[in-house]
Amino acid sequence: MPAWLVPYALLLPGLAVIAALLLYPLYQMVEMSFHEVGLRQIRAINPTPAEFVGLDNYRSIFESDLFWTSLRNTVVFAVVTVALTLILGTLVGLLLNKLGTKMSTFVVVGIMAAWATPPTAQAVVWKWLFDSDAGVVNWALNLLPDWLSNLVFGRSDWSGQPWFNDTITLYLVLVVAVVWASFPFIAVSVLAGLKSIPSELYEAARMDGATGASTFRKITFPLLKPVFSVLVVLSIIWDFKVFTQLYLLAGGTVNRDAFNLSLWSYAEAFSSPPKMGLGAAIAVVLTGILLVITFVYVRNIIKTEDVR
Repeated sequence: MPAWLVPYALLLPGLAVIAALLLYPLYQMVEMSFHEVGLRQIRAINPTPAEFVGLDNYRSIFESDLFWTSLRNTVVFAVVTVALTLILGTLVGLLLNKLGTKMSTFVVVGIMAAWATPPTAQAVVWKWLFDSDAGVVNWALNLLPDWLSNLVFGRSDWSGQPWFNDTITLYLVLVVAVVWASFPFIAVSVLAGLKSIPSELYEAARMDGATGASTFRKITFPLLKPVFSVLVVLSIIWDFKVFTQLYLLAGGTVNRDAFNLSLWSYAEAFSSPPKMGLGAAIAVVLTGILLVITFVYVRNIIKTEDVR
């Protein structure tokens, strides 16, 4: 075998796994989106061939009011959650960098336990915390002085507050749950980046009388910009396709006003009667939106680096 072929031959097993686990299912999803697929098409005995409907599924998506509602919920939730996750994760990462080795390790283990918690368990815990009758959150809010509760929230009695019945409060809980589970990864990544920055730069900044904010703005952030770029892309991808936590907090697919694109895709594909072709088309649209956002963001990063 020629020497120049050896690297490509070594990549073949990995490429085969990627093709089997990622590319083939993606191809199946795209193909399904152009067909009408229901129970008759997926039954084990004598399945009926799926009818090719062309772009009808995509036409149905863009003509539906649910598309714009779901898109708005998806985008607003992702923007808020990504911003809060990055801010909180960065602050915790900076804190960890200031702690001693033992305390830093202790805190990292504690916060990574939240990150490692399965999404189903996360949703169950937060649904219990915000339960209208026995939730800890309502109990804690009722402990606040009436004047303070009225000043901050405009009400003093939180007994029986139904957090999951209204779309806004439901997404408020969802933001808290997702940020709680997501910021540890950001914090540990930022901590790893901070460890790679030479300490001499910070010593020089202190000698010049630089404040903490100016040091972060002129030294830390520029040197960690590649790390932040990757974290932003990953956070956007994760938060755009949040499903499990929303499904469990919302109690299924009852509240259609609370749909994001992932939950809408599931509802169309698996509700009775199932419209799996339409559900696949919604998933394709979501994937396309993510690809466009990621492409634009990465392209801007590359342009900025080229200018430098």
